[in-house]
Amino acid sequence: MAIEHVDVLIVGAGLSGIGAACHLQEDCPGKTYAILESRGAIGGTWDLFRYPGIRSDSDMFTLGYAFRPWKDSKSIADGEAIRHYIQDTAREYGVEKNIRFHHQVLSADWSSEDSRWTVTARRSDTGETVQLTCSWLSACSGYYRYDEGFRPTFEGEERFSGEVIHPQHWPEDFDATGKRIVVIGSGATAVTLVPSLAPDAQHVTMLQRTPSYVLSLPGRDPLAQWLRNKLPAKLAYPIVRWKNVLLSTLLFQFSRRRPAAARKLIRRLTQKQLPENFDVDTHFNPPYNPWDQRLCLVPDGDLFRTLRRGDASIATGRIATFTANGVQLESGEHLDADVIVTATGLNLLPMGGMSLSLDGTPVDVSKTVSYKGMMISGVPNFTMVIGYTNASWTLKADLVNRYVCRLIGHLDAEGYVSATPVAPPEGADLPFLDLASGYVQRSLDNLPKQGSRTPWRLHQNYIRDVQLMRRGPLEDEGMTFQRRTPATRIEKAVA
Repeated sequence: MAIEHVDVLIVGAGLSGIGAACHLQEDCPGKTYAILESRGAIGGTWDLFRYPGIRSDSDMFTLGYAFRPWKDSKSIADGEAIRHYIQDTAREYGVEKNIRFHHQVLSADWSSEDSRWTVTARRSDTGETVQLTCSWLSACSGYYRYDEGFRPTFEGEERFSGEVIHPQHWPEDFDATGKRIVVIGSGATAVTLVPSLAPDAQHVTMLQRTPSYVLSLPGRDPLAQWLRNKLPAKLAYPIVRWKNVLLSTLLFQFSRRRPAAARKLIRRLTQKQLPENFDVDTHFNPPYNPWDQRLCLVPDGDLFRTLRRGDASIATGRIATFTANGVQLESGEHLDADVIVTATGLNLLPMGGMSLSLDGTPVDVSKTVSYKGMMISGVPNFTMVIGYTNASWTLKADLVNRYVCRLIGHLDAEGYVSATPVAPPEGADLPFLDLASGYVQRSLDNLPKQGSRTPWRLHQNYIRDVQLMRRGPLEDEGMTFQRRTPATRIEKAVA
């Protein structure tokens, strides 16, 4: 039986994968494609996470697709609204028919002789193993594990008589009514859970080992609300989108260049929203500079409102042990709890966990160098879509997916069969992600390196990347192109 072949194979039916398919249909209408999704639904992250209050930590005017306006004036959207947005996009663009659900990609092997990938997947619903071939492979599966989150082991866990929950596996029937809840963590998940659980719970305590920077953002964008009545959505959307891009870029650059001033500004804004005499230095004064880790955004200051009402509190310190009825801190303080939520982070899993090989030889991704933050050295016709860490994920995903279409068009026009990035001649040893967050630091050894200059440098700057990827040359010193000739695998290297 012949193995099915498609021009482009997309791994993942989340925000990135659906966007990739839409761009492909628009820019490369003659190409065939399929989407392999390991789960049984569209939405990726936004279908998986179902904990109370789940929401975007970026504004929807930049987290939404460039080609499909976010029409609600709500800037920070809940998980259900984002899931419906992705599903509606797939339906509107006719992408649904090309999705193969319950297909977990295990491996992909590139054949130099055939200039194509052979991709092996396992059907999670039947256990069957299936294979497809493709000319271009695009991993749009995000970068963390879907089956498990990061969950450290705590001393004395077995003694705790209550319920322990990880947000990635939230029970559908959970009822917070009248319960004392301790949420361990200080990141985006924790600051979302606390104000969501507080109205029903007896009390919620956010227990953090290290504070985070928390910024309040309007839940609805005032400019978007005003423009909705003045302009069609197609015109209003890019205005709001670029306004938010410029503001977030300005904040990031200000934080990087003047960290002391940024810290002072964030502290002043935070203190204004907290109860009088609140210990800001203990609970909202991180030991690192702004944007060494991702900032936490809260819509309309909901976390601060919850603290002001007294429905929730913050404890900062290290855990000594779990007890039968709560958590004992090293300071001696005891936090009573009926439920403990371990909002302790994610495990990274690049490329959805699939392995790559070239003519049967395994690729060690950690030994490769990233090219424009989207391809890896020595690996032909392969894209790894990873969004920004300092801005909305989709801003970068949109650029990458459009760039892939440009590159595929270039291959066809010039008679090439593959495009293979090369590492910089001087080498590269910078980490792929420049964040001090635990989930990043735990996984850097599994990611490619980046170089010190373009095109091997990740700028984490949308404005620069628009110039580089939307208008920049496809032929540069980091890319080689190959024709289907047996004499040599690499015919043209652009100097």
